[in-house]
Amino acid sequence: MGLGICIILIGVGAILTFATDWQMDGVNLDLVGLICMAVGIIGTAVYTSILRRRRMVVPPVAPTVTEDDRRDLL
Repeated sequence: MGLGICIILIGVGAILTFATDWQMDGVNLDLVGLICMAVGIIGTAVYTSILRRRRMVVPPVAPTVTEDDRRDLL
């Protein structure tokens, strides 16, 4: 799930929870909105943690110099 979908889920959930007063038999739209917002927030947190892990820069390993290499240089 991409970052855009997570943000859309948060927005749709907020609209369902706070901006509507619709009533449906058997469906609590406030609860559906809260669930959408929770899934969006969890998805955003997971996406950013994975993105942060991908961007970690590992310093290059310095080559080891052996005695034979030092003798070749002299």
